[in-house]
Amino acid sequence: MPNVALHNIAGENIGEIALSENVFGAEVNQYAVHEVVKAYLANQRQGTQSALTRAEVRGGGIKIYRQKGTGRARHSSNRAAIFTHGGVVFAPKPRDYRLSVNKKVKRIAMKSALTSKVNDNDIIVYDKLDIENPKTKEMVKVLNAMNVGKALIVLSDKDEIVERAARNIPGVKTTLVSTLNVYEILKYNTLILTKDSVAKIEEVYA
Repeated sequence: MPNVALHNIAGENIGEIALSENVFGAEVNQYAVHEVVKAYLANQRQGTQSALTRAEVRGGGIKIYRQKGTGRARHSSNRAAIFTHGGVVFAPKPRDYRLSVNKKVKRIAMKSALTSKVNDNDIIVYDKLDIENPKTKEMVKVLNAMNVGKALIVLSDKDEIVERAARNIPGVKTTLVSTLNVYEILKYNTLILTKDSVAKIEEVYA
């Protein structure tokens, strides 16, 4: 069972917290992580790109000049791709990029991502983030105490004070356990949790 240091808001070590072996000490499955991240990024795409082919652009219908005797290449339509305002070759059209991933694979990937953060010592657990005022400088003070740069702060429940204090800090994002995803865990260098969010994660994924 992995143990990590427990900190107060001042960055002081106030003990240890035991993490669930099933969630934070699982075997890292890189294939599952790759599949989930690939699906997440694909599902962010709108798929609304569109361009006109030569069959759809305006113009054409009559041969633009005679076949022989002009010294120019043979052409039948000004809708060809080589002409200005012509159609696009293999024009992109609206499509659905969505990929689906099995629920079991998603769970394995989540456990793998959380375990990798523990293995790399890139996880910080606070007793609680009881910031008094929703001020950016308050959160900066908390992060600087632990020498944290790019970080993902995971909250058990919505906390407007913490969210407002962190939202203007470059490279820092807050999220809830209910919306936590593998891509964001891996994207940020440090994963910041509270005792409550650890308990909720273990409740969901154990």
